[in-house]
Amino acid sequence: MSGFTIFVMTLLVLIVVTIISTAKIVPQGFNYTVQRLGRYVRTLQPGLSIIVPFIETIGDKVDMRERVLDIPTQEVITKDNAMVTVDAVAFFQVIDAPQAAYEVSNLTSAMLNLTMTNIRTVMGSLDLDEALSKRNEINAQLLHIVDEATNPWGVKVTRIEIKDIDPPENLVNAMARQMIAEREKRASILEAEGARQSAILKAEGEKQAEVLSAEGRKEAAFRDAEARERSAQAEAEATRMVSDAIASGDIQAINYFVANNYVGALKDLAAAPNQKVLMLPVDAAGIIGAVGGIAEITREAFAGSNGGQDNGDKARRPANRRGSVPSVSST
Repeated sequence: MSGFTIFVMTLLVLIVVTIISTAKIVPQGFNYTVQRLGRYVRTLQPGLSIIVPFIETIGDKVDMRERVLDIPTQEVITKDNAMVTVDAVAFFQVIDAPQAAYEVSNLTSAMLNLTMTNIRTVMGSLDLDEALSKRNEINAQLLHIVDEATNPWGVKVTRIEIKDIDPPENLVNAMARQMIAEREKRASILEAEGARQSAILKAEGEKQAEVLSAEGRKEAAFRDAEARERSAQAEAEATRMVSDAIASGDIQAINYFVANNYVGALKDLAAAPNQKVLMLPVDAAGIIGAVGGIAEITREAFAGSNGGQDNGDKARRPANRRGSVPSVSST
């Protein structure tokens, strides 16, 4: 092989190496940083790119896809000195390749340590009950803190989730007893509240019944008083009419008044439940005479309205005529 042939072959190899070092193919989801003589100059996007051979080199190949960072399990002491075991998971994405390549030495390790530290900080500021019940708030607080801290690294933290919070077994048993006691307390309170409400409703019902009963008695008393008033007015009117008749010389009016009361007294005696035998030391003819006197008064009333005989002449009739009774009788 001659020296010319060796030269040509060497030249061809150099040309192939130059072409290979000049053309760079960047896969989808990655960004390549380009360094010129050791200094960052630009970023290659996915696709075919050309660099200056022997002067420009590829720095870091940065994955721009969203990545999952598994946070290892660690023990955390809460605000009330309870020891719990916590593990979590973080999701992040590089949005600026040069910052992710040159602002932090090891991005994954830095993210891991930063997240673990902030988990201990956030969980340590909460009581155990709050740590167990406010998991969403813990996730939101961690996301805000870690995302703000990683912003200079060109990283966007999209989510941090607490996977599990595991208290010790003795603490779990104590929490179970506490939960049972709390539920029993709530049940007792609800039962007492129900009894109280029932007593209140019962008292309200009795109060309403008493009010309605009192109103009924008031209305009945008012009606009775009105009836007695009207009866008294009627009695007074009847007495006045009898007095007027007597004053005008009509003796039959007094006979009617005495006979009416006489019959009413006999009616009351006969209606008494404890009376089995009634002894009447009276003359039956007197009662018949009283009834006749009532009839005589009725006839005189009709005769007076028709222009009959004078009432003064009728008053001078004998008092012991048939069908009348004397004004005073003895037993």
